[in-house]
Amino acid sequence: MNADAANLGFGHFIAQADVVGKSLLLILVAMSIASWVIIALKGVSLLLRKGRSRAFLDFFWNATSLEAVAAHVAAHGARDPFSHVTAQAMQAQAHHARYGAARLEEAGSSSEFVTRTIKKVLDEEHTRLENGLAVLATVGATAPFVGLFGTVWGVYHALVAIGMSGAGTLDKVAGPVGEALIMTGLGLAVAIPAVVGYNWLTRTNRVIAARLDAFAYELHTFVSMGQALGHGAVSAGAMAGHNVRPLTSPTPAAA
Repeated sequence: MNADAANLGFGHFIAQADVVGKSLLLILVAMSIASWVIIALKGVSLLLRKGRSRAFLDFFWNATSLEAVAAHVAAHGARDPFSHVTAQAMQAQAHHARYGAARLEEAGSSSEFVTRTIKKVLDEEHTRLENGLAVLATVGATAPFVGLFGTVWGVYHALVAIGMSGAGTLDKVAGPVGEALIMTGLGLAVAIPAVVGYNWLTRTNRVIAARLDAFAYELHTFVSMGQALGHGAVSAGAMAGHNVRPLTSPTPAAA
């Protein structure tokens, strides 16, 4: 192995790169850092939300009344999407019952006002779940092309240098061209984790959003009924008329 071949590699490629090549490398590094930070933060946030949501739902379905749920939320705070939508729905119902439709925002019946409040909170939670995903999608889509542009730029300068030197042998061509391909590899190395993280977070968010929508439907029924469901089940006539189940029974009874 001659001295030129021994000096080839990533370090030699960076040392020989011009301003454009180094700028593209910095862009890829910034993309990689941003994607990994988002994946880590969103992953930890989702794990915490899942644990808090599970704990709140366990309490909710075993609570004796909505008043007990309200006291629980007041004591512990709305730290997950399910407790957040619950707190806002109960506050909307209490506000409309006390003040009525004093403003255009509160127009309509109590049930309609609660419905709009729940819809607003659901939109906020869906937006919060999707924060950062656009960055991952952008990195996954553009990083390979940034790397490819770096490769094209490196190959161009390598071929120009070889042409000016007049040495067109294989060992003189393969080394610089091979170094230029490093940028393509870096682009793929940045894009693949971003795409995998994006797909994982999107799937997890979709599941959470579906469960939250289903819970919001039942919550609206409980809040709109405007009566305590604890210390005894809802009357048989009410359950038959509204097709709902008491808070103490999270799963429907077997037929």
